[in-house]
Amino acid sequence: MATLLNLALVVVQVIYGLSAHSIALLADAGHNFGDALALLLAWGAHVLGRRLPTERFTYGLRSASILSALINAVMMLVTTGAIAWEAIRRFADPGEVAGFTVMVVAALGIAINGVSAWFLMAGRKGDLNVRGAFLHLVADAAVSAAVVLAGAIILLFGWNWVDPLMSLVVSAVIVCGSWALLRESLQLTMNAVPPAIEPSDVCGYLETLPGVASIHDLHIWAMSTTENALTCHLVMPQGHPGDAFIARVSDELEHRFKIRHPTFQIELADAGPCPLAPAHVV
Repeated sequence: MATLLNLALVVVQVIYGLSAHSIALLADAGHNFGDALALLLAWGAHVLGRRLPTERFTYGLRSASILSALINAVMMLVTTGAIAWEAIRRFADPGEVAGFTVMVVAALGIAINGVSAWFLMAGRKGDLNVRGAFLHLVADAAVSAAVVLAGAIILLFGWNWVDPLMSLVVSAVIVCGSWALLRESLQLTMNAVPPAIEPSDVCGYLETLPGVASIHDLHIWAMSTTENALTCHLVMPQGHPGDAFIARVSDELEHRFKIRHPTFQIELADAGPCPLAPAHVV
């Protein structure tokens, strides 16, 4: 429902943005199109992520959610660049802007983004993706409010140059949000440690486990935007501690650090140092 509402809003804003000669309204339409695209990509990535592992894709398609975030960020930045270029061109010749039409359509954007956010409100606490979409829609309602303000100023004072100025403000807001998304999604595609996890904390916890002399070859990465994995070598001179120990540590990693897929290699250290022990060796 949130996706359909945002797509309908985009169509209305493009039609009336062109008829009212409002680049600010078109900028808001571009922003809302990005939201609809983000919802569609997240929806599709969620469906793909539920597919079972295969012989070729041993993790399934969980990383589709990371790729969808990256694609969304790139497309948003490209769209914003086009909007900003048109806004700068409009400063030389602002043209007549139908302020009342801009206000009405942007107010519709506030209502639709508010309703869409309400749809997602119930699930925002248990799902990071839903929470991100919820906060994005709330921010969009605020952007639409800025466009309403531009329409009111034009209607009252006839300052048509406010329209391209407000579109640049909207573009700046989009860039700020999209840049963070681009940076984080790029990091996750490069198997970086997810930002919510501090590697030194994980390392410190594993080193304090009973029977563990040292650890090395620690790797933490995101399988998707909601699932994290870990591999490491545990040096335990007294031997394998048993499956109960592994199960207890795995459960603790999930509760403390949201790492749901740990894999451990137990070493006795009686055959010399492990070739993967140096930190610079992968």
